[in-house]
Amino acid sequence: MKQIIYPVISRLRSVFFILLLFGGISPVFMVSAPLYSPTWGFRIDVPEGYEYQDGNGKDRFSFFSSWKTSLDLAVYAGAAYPSVEALTADVQERLGNQGEVVFFEYRNKKAALLELAFGTRDKRTGEEGSAFAGWGLCVELEGGGENAGAQTPPLLLALAYGPAGAGELEYLHLSALDSIAPSEADRYVPGPITEFTYPRGKRITDNLAGLGLEVSLREFDAQGAQALVDREFVVLRLYGRSPLWREAWTRFYRAIYRDSFERLANAAFVLERYWNVSAWKDPAAPAAEESPGMVLAEKALGWVQSFTYERDLLGSDFVNLVSAAFEGRGDCDSRAMLWAIILEQANIPGAIMVSADYNHAMGLVDLPGTGARFTHEGIQWLVAETTAPVPLGRIRADVSEISRWMGIRFE
Repeated sequence: MKQIIYPVISRLRSVFFILLLFGGISPVFMVSAPLYSPTWGFRIDVPEGYEYQDGNGKDRFSFFSSWKTSLDLAVYAGAAYPSVEALTADVQERLGNQGEVVFFEYRNKKAALLELAFGTRDKRTGEEGSAFAGWGLCVELEGGGENAGAQTPPLLLALAYGPAGAGELEYLHLSALDSIAPSEADRYVPGPITEFTYPRGKRITDNLAGLGLEVSLREFDAQGAQALVDREFVVLRLYGRSPLWREAWTRFYRAIYRDSFERLANAAFVLERYWNVSAWKDPAAPAAEESPGMVLAEKALGWVQSFTYERDLLGSDFVNLVSAAFEGRGDCDSRAMLWAIILEQANIPGAIMVSADYNHAMGLVDLPGTGARFTHEGIQWLVAETTAPVPLGRIRADVSEISRWMGIRFE
């Protein structure tokens, strides 16, 4: 199976938030932001353009897109399927699926990845119909809902598929499945597809760029993070002329944030301790006693501003955040996201703002202080320019037209 997925990856280098209350869902709606099931506790960030088409409003949900791709979700609780193996075996038989199935473990939960290759048959004539291809994921959920107290955990089955031979739509299927977070604890960690294809490996130590601070990470974090960036960039390109390009752009950054947050947890912790402690010893640190959060924001901003400016106009044009932190390089959006994650890890609200018109990105922070501000989701965010050595709150006049920016918040 990995021999199949690795080449797929290696060939590359919200209008609103919907809270999905299973049991009270409208018959048709456009999916534009992460969906959450309070009954079963999982989340999924469905790609833009999918519409809810069918289901029972409880544990069966089907979505369909303008690309003629489908995403089907089903939760099985109780004794019907006692294991991931039993459920996937039944799926294989019912679909007549010719694809491979591989079992693995995702964060202490049994899981299976299915390569989908099946066709339809006319029940009346017996003639073969359309051929479909895609990917499926089966994973254990945490107990709860109607399954509370049961000996076997509920199982989530997700099938993402479309017409066979549809090329880049394969990445759309993988992106949809990788966005699944089976439990709240999985919300800000690499997704199941990324974890399967790029296992993180053993824990190692490395030095953060330019600071000489030794921090902990996993040996293949950078490779996994870059693979996700490259895949999601291919998905983003599908929306180049779509009216949903803004929502797709937001989802692109959401996917990177989710994948990178835990990878950078120790780095953010070490940086917070380093800068907040050193701030007390630095008489030049502004208002250190009054606002340690501001000290952290300004120190982190100065650090990412020191990075080497780097772009890859032939690829995703986004340096993954692990490489950015440890190699000190990246474009504006890589730096802005890394800065926002450092702040969020310290419980300081951070976000980014991006502009297609200006081809630029900047950081945002919800802290008191003087300078330029950008209003998003009712908050007046202080702006942070990450590619020029200017103080927090400063913005160039030639990129200051607020209507040309869009805010992206991750929490």
